[in-house]
Amino acid sequence: MARKSRKANRRHPLATVVLIAIGLVVTGGGYALLSSTTTATADTNASSQETIDEGKKLFAANCATCHGMSLEGTDDGPSLIGVGAAAVNFQVGTGRMPMAMQGPQAMQKPPQFTDEQTAAMAAYVASISPGPAIPDEKYLQADGDATNGGELFRINCAMCHNVAGAGGALTEGKFAPELKGVLPTHIFEAMLTGPQNMPVFNDDNLTPEDKRDIITYLKYIENNPSPGGFELGSLGPVAEGLFVWIFGLGAVIALMVWLTAKSN
Repeated sequence: MARKSRKANRRHPLATVVLIAIGLVVTGGGYALLSSTTTATADTNASSQETIDEGKKLFAANCATCHGMSLEGTDDGPSLIGVGAAAVNFQVGTGRMPMAMQGPQAMQKPPQFTDEQTAAMAAYVASISPGPAIPDEKYLQADGDATNGGELFRINCAMCHNVAGAGGALTEGKFAPELKGVLPTHIFEAMLTGPQNMPVFNDDNLTPEDKRDIITYLKYIENNPSPGGFELGSLGPVAEGLFVWIFGLGAVIALMVWLTAKSN
């Protein structure tokens, strides 16, 4: 009975080999995982540095004349220290920068740079000093609360941009641009950075969720035609009153002339 028990407790001859093999696999797998993670991090850092270096070259060639080589600003352009990547992406991405000519405000035009070049310059400016970052994609989907967005827009934006986002005139030759067809990224960045005469709506004024709701409202009215008929440019009572004066009173005068001529 004792001999049988001793045989049952005896280790199999291949057990040591199996344990060594398992140990080698676990050690090798862990080392490979650590190496790949380290390599990926190094590649990301290298790529980011390459992007910043490319942005620095583009900035020096196209922007430094007005904004200074160190972003300190000159007599022809403001300092860019602290504006962040969001301001660069908005100004360059909408074609407002570089400016074609000096004027009351920078005019929107076809962008001069590709998305990759714009992102490189934004990364370079952001690397010099911290500032508002390009918004997260989850706030740009126009899937928020359009009702809340409409209320926030009427309170904070409609006095300049019109309740339907049709734009409007300001003082000294400046104007609030039309918001139809504007990318959600640029709408968010405009609220975040306050370009031209626009005030800054930081996260204490309007949370990222509030900004998403405003984008949702603007895209809703853009994609849904007016149920009341011809919009007359969505410019409000001025355009509607002018229409009544020209066509309404014109029709009344024409009718009176016709009746007078017929009676004679």
